[in-house]
Amino acid sequence: MTSTLLSALSRVLASVDALRNLRALYALLASFCFAGLLVAMAQSALAREQNLLSALWLGLGLAVAFFGVNATGLMLMDQARGRLVRDPQDALADALRSGHRVLLALLVALALAGAVVLALAGLLWATRWPFVGAPLLAVVLPAGVLALGGISFVLVVLVGPLAGPAVWAGRRQVIGFLRERLRHGLPETALLMSAVYLMTALATAAVSFVVVSGSRLMAGLAIVGAGVELPARQLLAGVMGLGPRGFGASGMPLEGGSLGLAALIGGGVVFAIALVLPTLVWLRGCCAVYLALTEPE
Repeated sequence: MTSTLLSALSRVLASVDALRNLRALYALLASFCFAGLLVAMAQSALAREQNLLSALWLGLGLAVAFFGVNATGLMLMDQARGRLVRDPQDALADALRSGHRVLLALLVALALAGAVVLALAGLLWATRWPFVGAPLLAVVLPAGVLALGGISFVLVVLVGPLAGPAVWAGRRQVIGFLRERLRHGLPETALLMSAVYLMTALATAAVSFVVVSGSRLMAGLAIVGAGVELPARQLLAGVMGLGPRGFGASGMPLEGGSLGLAALIGGGVVFAIALVLPTLVWLRGCCAVYLALTEPE
């Protein structure tokens, strides 16, 4: 048992090789950038009080991000299995055919969780009744805390991370797989997913250090060394995820004309890359956990 668990952990730790999967990196980066563009269009339409058009752009943006993540997951599953990684266009076509199964599994899990929440809400409402209210609350309160905490834990370490990999690996009965892991393998799954979350946190910290230190030094070099007439805050705004509209909403005017706009766009590219890299590690780790649980070496 110990050797099997150590083998699974080593398989999960090998997920850092996701950063070498350039096809997956390209697919995820393109989908995030396109989704961000659609969300910006939704914000612009909302500012013009075009609510229906704003909802349309927002829905398209969410769909692009969802199917982009699924296409990336399919390529990372190929990598985790040691197979030839499919082309991004083939992965997108496969994601369009199978992505609804991931969404369905998540919706079923959320519906079951919602049923428990409604039941607890009904019991809490019943505590207002005379005579039985106080004893009922004494029972419902601890039971509700444990139930809601347990549901949150299961969603974070089991349903959310493994529903996608189960579909990407070709499994048909996703809900059955999740139920089986919940009944007989939750501690092992939680341990492996803890390693994935730790790796993702470390990757996020490393990327954040590179982006923050590099942007500070670049801003100083541009302003002091090259004499670029832009305020440091504007040079760094794109790196922090602010676009032209977001920067304007912060109360600062956009200076420099085309030069200032180019700085925001360039910084936005850095922000997108910084967002994509930890996401790649997390998706690859989820694939590794699924394979370690279902296809032990």
